[in-house]
Formats: sequence, structure tokens, C-alpha cells
Amino acid sequence: MTLNVIVLAAGEGKRMHSNTPKVLHSLAGRSLLAHVIATARELGADRIVVVHGHQGARVRAAFADQGDLVWVEQGELLGTGHAVQRAMPQVDPAADVLVLYGDVPLIGAASLRRLAQAASGGLAIMSAIAEDAANYGRIVRDAGGAIRRIVEARDATPAERAIREWYTGFLVAPAARLSAWLARVKDENAQKEYYLTDVVALAVADGVAVQAVQPARAWEVEGVNSRRELAALERVRQREIADALLERGVGLADPARIDVRGALACGRDVSIDVNCVFEGEVRLGERVRIGPNCVLRNVSVADDTEIHAFSLLEDAAVGARCRIGPYARLRPGAELAEEVHIGNFVEVKNSRLAPGAKANHLAYVGDSDVGRRVNIGAGVITCNYDGVNKHRTVIEDECFIGSDATLVAPLRIARGSYIGAGSTIAKDTPPGQLTVSRARQVSLPSWKPPKRKD
Repeated sequence: MTLNVIVLAAGEGKRMHSNTPKVLHSLAGRSLLAHVIATARELGADRIVVVHGHQGARVRAAFADQGDLVWVEQGELLGTGHAVQRAMPQVDPAADVLVLYGDVPLIGAASLRRLAQAASGGLAIMSAIAEDAANYGRIVRDAGGAIRRIVEARDATPAERAIREWYTGFLVAPAARLSAWLARVKDENAQKEYYLTDVVALAVADGVAVQAVQPARAWEVEGVNSRRELAALERVRQREIADALLERGVGLADPARIDVRGALACGRDVSIDVNCVFEGEVRLGERVRIGPNCVLRNVSVADDTEIHAFSLLEDAAVGARCRIGPYARLRPGAELAEEVHIGNFVEVKNSRLAPGAKANHLAYVGDSDVGRRVNIGAGVITCNYDGVNKHRTVIEDECFIGSDATLVAPLRIARGSYIGAGSTIAKDTPPGQLTVSRARQVSLPSWKPPKRKD
């Protein structure tokens, strides 16, 4: 059977107290709505229709790279039934329709597959059990346990509010039947809205049995209406990720203190200390060790490399058996071959470092090609920017760059060169020679220190 998915994403989210549309708030590195759309794709949906409203242009722009999405505007927010009704003209009349919500990001594909199977040409809804169902709609059953209707909390009697089974909002039904039921929904309720929940009573009136399926895990159906709820779901998602990493053999110093905001792939015997953040696509080879409080963003790290505490790596590639940090920064375009050392307070940007190169402390290497076994001393900087354009520095193999040297690009330091400490080098150097450029040291024996005035 063909499956079409309708995602309701028109709400403003006033309790978020934010200028960002609620469905664009981030959870584990991607927006709430992106999580839901990804789940719809995992289900193999033939068509995904997104109903937008508040700041709709901004929501659509966030998914400009997904051209197969169908967008429908809900100009007036007249309830969930009205939102689905707006989307129905874009649905295949022969398809089954699954209704999802842009602010319920962690619903699992496995739970939704069971829901779709339960529909079987009729109507299936997802319910959950809670000691206090709060403001959710209650599922009313008859004496035999058959579902009769759903009553919204605002319209419920005290006895109905005591019901522990509540409606999560998810349902599956054939498109033709769902359209017919929606056409009969009225706004005769406290909110004067068209409730999607009313299709349950209409289905029962038509002699269609309504099946209820519960999620595999209770938190799958938790929605986001406030910053507090978003933070709570972030912890849920991060614990799920941590548990999956542990199952694959990754060593985590504390599973409660890791944040993966994208995709993290790890080889065997990887160890990760506390408070590390992984963003975008991160790949760690075998036996990689990540120290505490590091941030890695779109980075690949090869086998047996150690990244020490408080290091920031972004859009970089690190070879095998390297040592990075502590307090190191690799900026976009940094490419490190094997056995490179980048020490404390060293910054590397848009540069390639060949095997065995070292910059162990207090240096800036920008727009450079650094050869094999080059040693860059403390305080060395490459002056790559002339105020308008960037220029490259080439340091050939086996050079020694003395401490506090300034290398003014464009520049080539020839193979085997030694640069004297404190030199400013603005011209290419000959190979295998010592090059020094600094003022002559002078001592003045007649000099007297100034006297303090009374």
C-alpha cells in the first residue's frame, strides 16, 4: 500500500519565547521538523506533505535542499482537523495517510510501522498511558473495551478527565475515508476549532473499528512546547546515542556527559572523556583517544591519534598517530598527515602538514604547506593576510623555525633551512642555511636608570 505522510508544522510555539519557529529549534544537531521528516523517509513514504503557518517562508527555506517535499499553508490556525483537511488535496487518494507532528521529534519508525499495520484499511490511532494525562485528549472506550471516541481535555467531564489513556495525535487511515470524515468535522467545542480527534467518533458511527497502538517507549510521543521540554528531550536523545555507542564498544567516561549533534562513527577501542561535543559528520579511527571538553565538528581522525583536553577541531582531517592539544585549534582546511604534533595554544587554518611536522606551543600556521619533520617553535606566526588577499607560505622538509619568528607570505622556506629566533622573514631562503633577520644587540655601559621623583 502506498503511504503518504502529512506533517503538521504550523504552530507558533509561544511558550518557547523565541523568534525562531518552534519546529526549527534544534535537538541533537538538527531541527525538530528535520527529525520528523527523516522518520517519514525511513518509513518509505511516497509523498510527504508539510503543513506550515507561522513564519512559513522561513520554515520552507530551511528545507530548500529537499525539493520533493510538498508544502501547504494553513493561513488560519483553526485546529488539527482543519490542518489535515488543507493537506488532503495533495495526497494520493489511493494511499494510506499517516499524520505526524513537527514538534514531536523522537517518534520511532518501528512504532509507526506497527500503527500502519494496525490500520489495515480502517483507522488506527496511537495512544499512551499516564497517571495524569494533563491536557491531552482522553480515549473513551465502551464496556467491552472498544474505542468509541476521543474527548479533548477542555471538553471532558470530571469522569473523562480521570481516564489514563490519552491520544498522542498520530493516526493512520485510507485517504478516501479520512477525507470523508474530515468533511463532517464541526467546530462545536470550547475552542471553536476543527479537531482531528473527532474523526474517531465518525469512523465508529460508520461501523469502522478503531485500533489503538502504543509506542515502544513512552518518550517517543513527547512533544516540545517549551524550552524545558526541549532540554528534557535533548537528554533523552543523547542518552540513546550514548547507549548505542557503548553497545558498539566505545569507551565513554560518563554517558551522561557527551553530546552528539550529528553523526559520530567510531572504530574499535575509541575512548571519549567527559563533556565532549561532536557536530556534523565526525569519524574516529581505531584506538583514538579524546580528552575532556573537546569539540569536533566535521572532522575525521585516523587511528591511534590523541586529542587532549579543551581542543577545538572543525572541518579538518587528522592522520594517524598524531597528538593534538591541549588547547589546540584546527580551523577549516587543516590537513594533518601521520605523526604530526599540534600543541597547546597552536592554531592551524587551511594548511597541510606533512608527516612528522611539529608545532608544539603558541603558534599560528595559516594558508601554509609544511613539509616533513619541520619543527615550528614557540611564538611563530605565518603572516598570510595583507589586508586584502591571503597568501601561502611553503616550508619545505626538515626545516627548523626558531621561536618568535614571523614569516611574511608569499614565502618559501627551502629544504633544511634554519630560521633564527626572533627573525622576520619576508624573502625566500636558500636550502640548508641559517637565515637571521633581526636588529643587532647593543649594550650601553654608560646608561643610567631613571631616578624616581620625590
